[in-house]
Amino acid sequence: MLDIKWIRENPESFDEGMRRRGAAFSSAELVALDEDRRAHVKRLQDLQSRRNEASKEIGKAKASGDATRADAVIAEVAEIKAEIQAGEETERQLDQRIAELMAIIPNVPHADVPLGADETGNVELRRVGTPPSFDFKPKEHFEIGEALGFMDFEQAGRMSGSRFTILKGPLARLERALGQFMLDLHTTEHGYQEVVAPILVKDAALFGTNQLPKFEEDLFKTTDGRYLIPTSEVPLTNLARETVIEAESLPWRFSALTPCFRSEAGSAGRDTRGMLRQHQFYKVEMVSITSEETSLAEHERMTAHAEEVLKRLGLAFRTMVLCAGDMGFGARKTHDLEVWLPGQGTYREISSVSVCGDFQARRMGARYKAAGEKQTRFVHTLNGSGVAVGRCLIAVLENYQNEDGSVTVPDALRPYMGGLARIEKAA
Repeated sequence: MLDIKWIRENPESFDEGMRRRGAAFSSAELVALDEDRRAHVKRLQDLQSRRNEASKEIGKAKASGDATRADAVIAEVAEIKAEIQAGEETERQLDQRIAELMAIIPNVPHADVPLGADETGNVELRRVGTPPSFDFKPKEHFEIGEALGFMDFEQAGRMSGSRFTILKGPLARLERALGQFMLDLHTTEHGYQEVVAPILVKDAALFGTNQLPKFEEDLFKTTDGRYLIPTSEVPLTNLARETVIEAESLPWRFSALTPCFRSEAGSAGRDTRGMLRQHQFYKVEMVSITSEETSLAEHERMTAHAEEVLKRLGLAFRTMVLCAGDMGFGARKTHDLEVWLPGQGTYREISSVSVCGDFQARRMGARYKAAGEKQTRFVHTLNGSGVAVGRCLIAVLENYQNEDGSVTVPDALRPYMGGLARIEKAA
């Protein structure tokens, strides 16, 4: 959430940021609403001051025996009381209107984020690795998995509907191996603390990480008002909720391997075959809670950590910086990692790493206290996939496929696979 004071003081920067995002929000509208609220609050304060003065006048009038004056002031106080009560309701309505509007305004892009309306405006930063060449036409992951006999979409559809998958045997173990490998890498080499957190959360937690109210249609809600998490960014970032952190303890770095749940609203007809776009999937998440001064450097650091996963697996990828029109709602700057998929003959997103500034912290009330400063500041939050396990499974299957239909297990995963070097068709 943005700061209305900052918008008042920086209207041109706000308007430029919204223009770059293609968002139809105006500083003039917001400032006018805020001025109305401030004027109304000032009037209520004036009325309360007059009420206090009048109460004293009543006592003086009675003490002097001036009953007429006392009655007149008593009547005035009654009118002021009624006006204050009505005004307090108006104040609540004005506050609610501003809060609701501020809750749906996206973050302002960082100054070096490229211009662009959609993914065509994204800019490639670097390519790592060389896509493999094959002496045969490479297959897509679902063709490989079904032919092996360890990937079942039909049975998953019968029990759960579309966008679900059943993995069996060595493919189930391969997905588990990928998640464990990533989590071990981040916790033993990259400095993240492993967390096991709830996958059911209240609406306040989702508001804090800006999934609510704007993206409610993308969430699965339970009958008791809780939500299944769309990413463990939600519980990990909310570990800083309503806290004041000593600056010396920053950064906080967390990682978790969890199932994630998304309704995929608005994705009808997109990636309907296979595992690319699922209602339920596993992901290793990285979250950092930092100071204002270090957040951009932390963004580069986290991007490198996600890249290292793909490097260790020997997967070719490219790193993109998203343009302003393609960034997520709460991001100031985002790097996407896109892995090469031979079956599709293209790069597809496998990780997204974003720096949010203090946008989420304002929604969560997460602050830190710098040494020698009396006032607290809002922390800066970052999140990134480290990486999406299901999509990484897809990439391994397609990049390590063999002409006979088998799949070679990457060296980095063999310790997690009991030494298995090749996945072959079920007997």
